[in-house]
Amino acid sequence: MEPMNEADRAYWVVSADMGYGHMRAAFPFRGVADGGVIAAGDNELAAESERKLWRRYLRLYEVFSRAKGVPLVGKQLFGVLDSLLHIPSLYPIRNLSHTTYQVEMLDKQLKKGLGAGIARILEGKRQPILTSFYVPALVADKAGHEPIYCIICDADLNRVWVAKDPWESSINYFVPCGKAAQRLKSYGVSEDRIFLTGFPLDDSLLGGRELSTLKSDLSVRLKVLDPNCRFHTLHGKNAEHFLGPDESHPVPPDRVLTITYAVGGAGALKEIGASLLRTFRERLQAGTMQLNLVAGTRDEVRSWFEQQAREIVGPGARVKVIYGKTLDEYFTAFNLAIRSTDVLWTKPSELSFYAGLGLPVIMTPTIGSQEKFNRKWLLEIGSGMRQENPDYANEWLFDLLDKGRLADMAWLGFLRARKLGYYHILDVLRTRSFLKSDNPLHR
Repeated sequence: MEPMNEADRAYWVVSADMGYGHMRAAFPFRGVADGGVIAAGDNELAAESERKLWRRYLRLYEVFSRAKGVPLVGKQLFGVLDSLLHIPSLYPIRNLSHTTYQVEMLDKQLKKGLGAGIARILEGKRQPILTSFYVPALVADKAGHEPIYCIICDADLNRVWVAKDPWESSINYFVPCGKAAQRLKSYGVSEDRIFLTGFPLDDSLLGGRELSTLKSDLSVRLKVLDPNCRFHTLHGKNAEHFLGPDESHPVPPDRVLTITYAVGGAGALKEIGASLLRTFRERLQAGTMQLNLVAGTRDEVRSWFEQQAREIVGPGARVKVIYGKTLDEYFTAFNLAIRSTDVLWTKPSELSFYAGLGLPVIMTPTIGSQEKFNRKWLLEIGSGMRQENPDYANEWLFDLLDKGRLADMAWLGFLRARKLGYYHILDVLRTRSFLKSDNPLHR
């Protein structure tokens, strides 16, 4: 992690337990967080009444995430909940700063005490707040706290992320891509409070501003994803230009094609993991490929994955379940696994921005409006694709591999997605600015 001095440790870093996305965006800043990363709904100054409000929000999120799978009423229930989080089309570009039902509903919840614990924490010490969820930012804004920095975790966002009267707000925003910046402008946020930094990937995945870790990992990954040299015949010199001499990053002898399948915080779509175990069974048993199944912090998902692995592929197969009892343990284990991952298979959540590491992303069906925009962004930059039938992945995925298409996707993600968000955000916190560049190694 980038060296910090004492002055760097003077930030409130706040997130929310609403799926992994918001906590994952805050995790890289644990080293500069005064008192560690604070959970908005589970902190020492949050009253029991506020904790109940947060638990209600979390239950709603989990119901929403699983609603499509509920027999008979699932699609109707999902439709109702999805309408609450709907993001309208950006085009035609227009003024969308007017208040909405969601904004009014949140305002009522804030008046009932949602975020009150954070307000009390901020009163104790006046220092910058960095948050990856809108409630702490809005609470700080209402209290007149400054400066306030809010990390946007998706390629597009609902109006609820912005103050009711945006022209009177002092919230600054860090955005992962240009579309999110455009959206904030349409919501009435002034351009000088929008910083196009990229999503904050953890330093352990990057290796400093020179990206030494990323370059080494991607160079190996491109070799694994290009067994027939289709990619390297066309783009080998270009890859060496950005990543360094090809021979300086040899493939480890025990390295095999590795797919990481990640479920969301609510454990939705875990059944796809079982489909992958079945379709890749012979390869996993032979040790010619590896499958990582990401259970996060959910013990029931971990147990289910382990049971499926025992029943479908048996002992000795190259299958690993990624799990942590705490979020810190999980994120650390996940980041370690990602370094040797060749294909990331997941719903288009905040993990979409891991395409910047040079990871091709295979997308499961979306859950919610923001994931549709993440999917659109991945398709636009060429680093993601919708999943084909998982039951036949042993056929279609290896067709893509043999043709070098997965290597193409990995390379486009590296070139087009921003990866220095963590460092750029630190620069803004320190100096109010960061170095802008079109060079893939500097953005």
